[in-house]
Amino acid sequence: MKRDETNSFGEILEAADKLSLEEQEELIDVLSRRAADRRRDLLARDIRKARREFKEARVRPSTPDDILSEIHS
Repeated sequence: MKRDETNSFGEILEAADKLSLEEQEELIDVLSRRAADRRRDLLARDIRKARREFKEARVRPSTPDDILSEIHS
């Protein structure tokens, strides 16, 4: 995290402390939903990339044993 981002994060935490308990809980819910949406978007992007690479024959199917053998070699 860059220095200016750290300051902003601290400011956000201070601002959140000034919210009522109900507002803090709503903020948590909103941030949780947004984080889940971002994770879902990132996963979908990774899946699209993997499918594209497979279609272009840049990767091949592997069994768990194949992967472990490659890791240990």
